[in-house]
Amino acid sequence: MNVARNQARDDDRRPDGRQAHDAEPSAQGERAVLEGSDINRALTRIAHEILERAKGPEKLLLLGIPTRGTVLARRLADRIEQVEGHPVASGSLDVTMYRDDLRLRPTRALGRTDLPKDGVDGRIVVLVDDVLYSGRTVRAALDALNDLGRPTAVRLAVLVDRGHRELPIRADYVGKNLPTSRAETVRVCLSETDQRDAVLLRGGQR
Repeated sequence: MNVARNQARDDDRRPDGRQAHDAEPSAQGERAVLEGSDINRALTRIAHEILERAKGPEKLLLLGIPTRGTVLARRLADRIEQVEGHPVASGSLDVTMYRDDLRLRPTRALGRTDLPKDGVDGRIVVLVDDVLYSGRTVRAALDALNDLGRPTAVRLAVLVDRGHRELPIRADYVGKNLPTSRAETVRVCLSETDQRDAVLLRGGQR
């Protein structure tokens, strides 16, 4: 990952937004900027890019940032396994206690950290999130990962990069660059959590 990070992601989730294709606005004022087929194509492309850069799946570990990042990490791992015929490790990395806004926000429930038995040492870790916004959630993920071990490399994959970075963080793999205003909200929906696949944009003028 280059250091120079539903909802719209915990960091990039909470004062933000997500969404998806130029469909008609919904009753809630949301419009789809990505539909299910677009998300599938984006994930397939990202999976191939991850695999090519890693030069094989053996050392890969895909860690999703709960909640939707974990779902996306599993999907990416499945796609890589389909291509290579080799299982790819995936899991989740809770960043709640590493966030820099804990004292500013109400108490929130802890998420789940789920790692392979041999941990992160020597792995090429790909952090996976749904929306990249300010970068603060990714910074928290890096701090959490640092307490767990020493990967060979850490990279970042996101479904949507909506801009407005507050920290020098850049994704290595991006499904869609989506210019937004701060007044807009991006909401990622996935069938595993929301009964549909879509990226929805709400508010502002396009």
